[in-house]
Amino acid sequence: MEIEFDGEVIEWRGPAPFFYAVVPPDAAETIHELAPMLTYGWGVIPAQVTIGRVSWTTSLFPKDGGYLVPLRAVERRRAGVELGDVPHVTLTLGGGSAS
Repeated sequence: MEIEFDGEVIEWRGPAPFFYAVVPPDAAETIHELAPMLTYGWGVIPAQVTIGRVSWTTSLFPKDGGYLVPLRAVERRRAGVELGDVPHVTLTLGGGSAS
């Protein structure tokens, strides 16, 4: 199943900074309904992410009733996405092959 949305890029500081696109509430609700069929544990959901022409495989993280899409540095740079941007994101839930 594909879900598309515009998600703000945030930074979560830890030992190293991590960047995520925030899944908006309406899309998060749809994902939450499908989660029992998709998760491989701890509420983490495999997905293929596409921003522009850049695609990769990752896992959505549950956070405060919603979900965060991890934006690894290499893909974020290739897609030209920076902190505070609101890119258009396409998720293919359940994984898929990245290109």
